[in-house]
Amino acid sequence: MRLVTAIRPYDWGSVTALPELFGTEPTGEPQAELWMGAHPGAPSLAGGVPLNELIARDPAGALGERTAARFGAALPYLLKVLAIERPLSLQVHPTAEQARAGYAAETAKGIALDDFARTYKDASHKPEMVCAVTPFHGLCGFRDPAATAGLLDGLGVPGLAPWITTLRGAEPARAVREVFAAMLDDAARPLRAEIERALLDRRDGGLAVYGDIARAYPGDPGIAAALLLNHVSLRPGEALYLGAGVPHAYLGGIGVEIMANSDNVLRCGLTSKYVDVPELMRVVDFAPSEPFVVEPQHDAAGAYAYRPPAAEFALTRYELTGEDSLSLPAGVPQIVLCVEGEGRLGDEVTLRPGQSAFVPAAAPSLLLSGKGMIYRAEPGDFTM
Repeated sequence: MRLVTAIRPYDWGSVTALPELFGTEPTGEPQAELWMGAHPGAPSLAGGVPLNELIARDPAGALGERTAARFGAALPYLLKVLAIERPLSLQVHPTAEQARAGYAAETAKGIALDDFARTYKDASHKPEMVCAVTPFHGLCGFRDPAATAGLLDGLGVPGLAPWITTLRGAEPARAVREVFAAMLDDAARPLRAEIERALLDRRDGGLAVYGDIARAYPGDPGIAAALLLNHVSLRPGEALYLGAGVPHAYLGGIGVEIMANSDNVLRCGLTSKYVDVPELMRVVDFAPSEPFVVEPQHDAAGAYAYRPPAAEFALTRYELTGEDSLSLPAGVPQIVLCVEGEGRLGDEVTLRPGQSAFVPAAAPSLLLSGKGMIYRAEPGDFTM
């Protein structure tokens, strides 16, 4: 079932990247996210019907009995293509328990789902994974505090000395919590201005990426807080997984992103959207951590399987040569996306760049053929 999809014009998106990738005409406004899925905020259309409605009519046929029994009458994942021109918000996602409680609390207060100050848009957690299509980079997880102390030392701002001392002397998670909270506090505004001025001069070395953030968001409190996070770069084909509580901000590049079917985001800076520092402080995991890079399993000719620890989703990338046909599994709900070249699903559907199709669980096993780069989304291992 060929999908008609929505593109979100968020202000951090590129005006030209998706049109150049997909061979379409630019609209003159940012094209940030291409959504493929059944999230009620922007459901794809299948045969002129919103995909969430189509699934609700026949959950077992659309999702398969096992998937419907585990996740109800809802597609458990959301697939996107991101085209990032400037940094996204410094953000974190809640656990399932936190999402249910937050959604219920805001609903009880009568905050509308489309209210600017609404934090919890649904009752789901939002683990996610992004697979780089072009060179892609971002911030992910808190860096070891001793290493961050060295980075701050290199700024040459005398007022940072107390924070540097805390980062070098306190228990790691407590040190990160104290400094992160202090950086976001209004009392730190003069010191944040000094940090920003120091960063604006940095165009090379380990601080250059934070200088880019300062130029993109002048005066934003998230500039200082971003200094506490690891900078990670992905080559095309590499993937990054983010679980609940991990602070992050994508900075640039094109990537295919897959996540649980949720839009719950808590932000503390680098954004024009709603910022909720107290709730973010309650949800974020302050333990230092290395970025979780997902290594694909080369499980068939031209197939690369990404299997993160998420029940809701898994992703496979196909590099088709035009010579072989690959059999897709039956019995699970799948979205197939063409990024480059051309992909054919059986004899019925041909996909070109930017086009996608939903394969319901009740469909027979299909052959995937063609020449190009294809991504396929499906539920993950929900027996875990």
